[in-house]
Amino acid sequence: MAATRRYDEDLRAIGQALEARDINVFVLKRLAENYAIEAMPEQTGSKVRQWLHRLRSGSRAKLLTLARADVERLSQTGKAKRSKAGQLTDFRKLSNTLRTIGAYLDSREVELLELQKRRISITLLYRDKAGHEREEDRAISSFYRLFLELYGKRTPPTSLHSRS
Repeated sequence: MAATRRYDEDLRAIGQALEARDINVFVLKRLAENYAIEAMPEQTGSKVRQWLHRLRSGSRAKLLTLARADVERLSQTGKAKRSKAGQLTDFRKLSNTLRTIGAYLDSREVELLELQKRRISITLLYRDKAGHEREEDRAISSFYRLFLELYGKRTPPTSLHSRS
């Protein structure tokens, strides 16, 4: 794993790109310096409507590939848009959820291989420092405490109380 790779930044930027495309269910694979994302349509509406949509569109999944430069550009664009320092962000936003998951991966010092995001759960496949592949199935809500800890580290203590 490259020492400069920060999954929290990469995954937040990818999350912002997916939010812009209204994608919430997907499989993300890291391939060398690229990310390949297979977006799955959400299962809403009747079975007939889903079938008709598949028939008309030809495929259920959308494929998106992001090179390292694409992710860096998305990250810079996202930083320019974020201006409300000290404001508690919404954990349920895909970009915040993915940032938190990225921070979790960074803290474990692992190499991300694949992330499967479903409506309320994720599966992480990663390689640890010893070279062993590991898989975790978790509820997205299980990362909420880490999200709050990360927010606390980024926010000066005075700003938490100044809005009271």
